[in-house]
Amino acid sequence: MKFDSSQSLSRLAEILDCDFVGDPDFLVEGLNEIHRAQKGDLIFVDHPKYYDTALDSVASAVLINKKVDDNKGKALLISDNVFHDFNRLIQIFKPEILSRSEHHPDSKIASSAYVAPGVITGPGVCIGENSVIMPNTVLYADVHIGSNVRIHANTTIGSDAFYYQNKEGQYKKFNSCGRVIIEDDVEIGAGCSIDRGVTHDTIIGEGTKIDNLVHIGHDTVIGKRCLLAGQVGVAGCVKIGNDSVMWGQVGIAANIEIGDNVTILAQSGISKNLESGYTYFGSPAEEARQKFREIAGLRQLLSRNS
Repeated sequence: MKFDSSQSLSRLAEILDCDFVGDPDFLVEGLNEIHRAQKGDLIFVDHPKYYDTALDSVASAVLINKKVDDNKGKALLISDNVFHDFNRLIQIFKPEILSRSEHHPDSKIASSAYVAPGVITGPGVCIGENSVIMPNTVLYADVHIGSNVRIHANTTIGSDAFYYQNKEGQYKKFNSCGRVIIEDDVEIGAGCSIDRGVTHDTIIGEGTKIDNLVHIGHDTVIGKRCLLAGQVGVAGCVKIGNDSVMWGQVGIAANIEIGDNVTILAQSGISKNLESGYTYFGSPAEEARQKFREIAGLRQLLSRNS
């Protein structure tokens, strides 16, 4: 998430009532998570295990829960409650806007687009030329839909990320302020759900086709010309390459990278990164031919012992 205007380090420290390390006039351009950090961003870290990852990232500033001996050139904000304070910054610079109308005044719909009765469009929604949005589709804030996109009935795009931290005996919600980007020539089936990014974007690449009842988690990036069959479930922060296919009921765990031209057979469970150009099967999934040999060998062993 980028600020509307850059904020000085001292100004952010004043808002949070916390100490800082660095030039008071150092400018921060926005908020992000470690895995999507860009130059100019403020990220957060509250566990020593991840200090080095945060300090070695391309981010320019870090909200951290203690001073460190070597800040590795990063501007620091020192907070006693990092999770709470990062949420405060989101609330201040990207407050939630709840609309009472069917189409928020800030939504932009191309004249050639078809938007059926019962569709809801939130603030910052953009719908491109010749796109078709079927009845009862809900587009939350900051959903950007390209040209020639077709979205079927009862699909929800831009709902909050499923992102919580267990704090003080209860689950504390992380405020979502990211977007969803649907590129040109995408088709999305009925009854799907696509979560917005936490601080960045969830992206569905050009030409990708998604079947009914598919869920896409926050900050996931799906490449171009992919196929996702019914009941596929993709967790947050997954990256899927171009021209990949996931058949029915495939489940993909968070923070996984899947290469280009990958095929995942039905009901497979993905718990590790997958190389480009192979077909995978099973749970946990392995290269399909190897998995089939293992299953055949197990059957032979069982038949000999029966």
